[in-house]
Amino acid sequence: MVEPSLPGPVARLIDEFGRLPGIGPKTASRLVFYLLRAPDSQAKALSEALRGLAEGLVYCQRCYNIAEASPCAICADPARDQATLCVVEEPLDVVALERTREHRGLYHVLHGAISPVDGIGPADLRIDELVKRLAGEPVREVILATNPSLEGDATAMYIERAIRAGPSEVRLTRLARGLPVGGDIEYADQVTLARAVKGRSEVG
Repeated sequence: MVEPSLPGPVARLIDEFGRLPGIGPKTASRLVFYLLRAPDSQAKALSEALRGLAEGLVYCQRCYNIAEASPCAICADPARDQATLCVVEEPLDVVALERTREHRGLYHVLHGAISPVDGIGPADLRIDELVKRLAGEPVREVILATNPSLEGDATAMYIERAIRAGPSEVRLTRLARGLPVGGDIEYADQVTLARAVKGRSEVG
């Protein structure tokens, strides 16, 4: 709880920083008081960057990754392999996989994983859009790159059934289990992630 003796703008900013994941009240306070001591230009730059985050981004209408324009740079790149589609949970997973330089195909971002405990079902994800996309694009392989967790596995199984039930006949693969069970793709090191992409296995 923010001290009532603090000026309103300071208290509000501490509250907002404290809402961010991984930032507790003490870290939030340190960040705010650092900005108070910093040059005005730094605070203005931060303010403009936050405004740009809200106003300057869209979702790519093809892969649903975050982008400055739709289609995104990856979808618009003619050099990408149009026949290989990697399905991930979050935009950060795209960033992690791109760092490996092993996947040269396209992506499809689900924006989450099936989690009944959190009230997230298949309808809350971009799974229907994926199935429709497969019906209209020349995709030969779908790599299910969901996180190696209970939620990630459940999501991959649901997607597999949804694709198998449709007319699309694609090869379904999963990342190799070089990834730690219960871990997140975005935190995997590049070597482990690259090996997981290379060692992907057939699904079903």
